[in-house]
Amino acid sequence: MASKVKRLLFAAFLLVPALCDAQTLDTKDFGPDATPKAFLQMIDRPRAELAPVQNKQREVNGVEHWQFTYAADEAQRVPGLLLKPTNVSGKRPVVIALHGTGGSKDEFLEELQSFAQRGFIGVAIDGRYHGERSNGGDGYFAYTDAILRTYRTGKEHPFLYDTVWDVLRLLDYLETRDDVDAQHIGLIGFSKGGMKTYLAAAVDARIAVAVPMVGVQSFRWALDNNAWQSRVGTIQPAIVQAARDEGKSQINTDFVRHFYNRVVPGIADRFDGPQMLPLIAPRPLLVINGDSDSLTPVPGLMEVVEKTKAAYAQANAVDKFKFTLQPSTGHDVTPEAFREVIAWLEQWLKPNG
Repeated sequence: MASKVKRLLFAAFLLVPALCDAQTLDTKDFGPDATPKAFLQMIDRPRAELAPVQNKQREVNGVEHWQFTYAADEAQRVPGLLLKPTNVSGKRPVVIALHGTGGSKDEFLEELQSFAQRGFIGVAIDGRYHGERSNGGDGYFAYTDAILRTYRTGKEHPFLYDTVWDVLRLLDYLETRDDVDAQHIGLIGFSKGGMKTYLAAAVDARIAVAVPMVGVQSFRWALDNNAWQSRVGTIQPAIVQAARDEGKSQINTDFVRHFYNRVVPGIADRFDGPQMLPLIAPRPLLVINGDSDSLTPVPGLMEVVEKTKAAYAQANAVDKFKFTLQPSTGHDVTPEAFREVIAWLEQWLKPNG
């Protein structure tokens, strides 16, 4: 699975003078109830009718393949794949899969087939400006172009947040289906999809099980410790041009902080990993990272893990949180780790009763 996902690592930037940021967010502690409310208020928009369209494509090895779309808001329809076991009656648990930067729903086809053969309904959607939503171009460049437009205009949140909204509307759609067990919906994601996974699960309890893969991190720690270069490199064209807009030829920590505050507000403070992951407790949560992944530096990652462990202990749910740090592994998910993902989903979503 991970071998099919683009991994975009770029060179580090040199330091330049700081840029004053007039949009720095209030970083006070919002508390366990106010944080999800603040996030949902930020991404909220008028709800269009879902108006779903679904078409059966084929059957392969006992699995039905469907394509579907639904309206996420007044301007966006979301395309998706849905695979489910044939000749299985009743409501089935669901696993939703979210791709990483430059990817698409189609890269999860093999995994969705495997989920369906295990008794799940497998679902994947294209993130904003990816796959079928890239207007016929390369998803990576459509995505980074959109992020640059956000920096310039303040409109949209294509870096993470808008697709989190799409996931919440996907849950609305799944609840309308008579073959879905809405009490047993799992969400997994790779890289950027992993970040969206923990953000969505933190604010919507309809996600019964969450598995963010190589996405959990602390943006604040990376900024405080000059370890942001690889993460920023995944959206390099956008931030480089944004710096040029400001007359800067190089980028430093202060500019990265300013850039984040414009395009993904709150990601380095009130909506950072250490604040959001503990909100998933006491629901089952499996976190998988690589010990050599420069995009998710281990010291910042461990800050998130320790706070999440404490939240699960406080909720008397220590058995529902598991953290796997893959040895000698970078921004990837090993076959052994993905087998662990399957076992976790089967344990908690119970596709076979």
